[in-house]
Amino acid sequence: MIRRFLPIGLSFLLFALVATAPAAAQERGNDEPRVSPNAAVSQTIGTTEVRITYGRPQVKGREIFGGLVSYDEVWRTGANEATTFSVSSDVTIEGEPLSAGTYSLYTIPGADTWTIIFNDIADQWGTNYDASEDALRVEVSPESAPQREMMTFLFEEVDDESGTCILHWNDVRVPFEIRVADN
Repeated sequence: MIRRFLPIGLSFLLFALVATAPAAAQERGNDEPRVSPNAAVSQTIGTTEVRITYGRPQVKGREIFGGLVSYDEVWRTGANEATTFSVSSDVTIEGEPLSAGTYSLYTIPGADTWTIIFNDIADQWGTNYDASEDALRVEVSPESAPQREMMTFLFEEVDDESGTCILHWNDVRVPFEIRVADN
């Protein structure tokens, strides 16, 4: 008699566990290649590791800034999940302090000025932005640049104390300075 009810009891328990497990918004749902593949870049500045993980959208003949990506509105700064920005120790971004940790990175593109946003909620789908969770906002100036099909983050002018992170997509580069905290 117990054998007959054991499979039913285990089935009910398994169903209860699955039904109460939280749904993850970032689960891919399939194993197909993404249209905007994921990428990561890291750079050590002094002894601080900086790492950016992001989805890489492509231009594909579209008007990007002021078109696909609206001016003066929050942009997920990439594709798919929110772009993450991690630093292993305290830094300053454009002279403003940012504590060690992992953040989601959003931007507000403008024709003359961009706002770069470091948000405390790192693990989220790219469009779930909540301004009340911002850790830091800085303003920077975009620059004209040669055409780049896939969105890319890269580092330039790196030494023991600072480095410049660059977001480059289409014909725009958006640089911001990262400086390691004084030891």
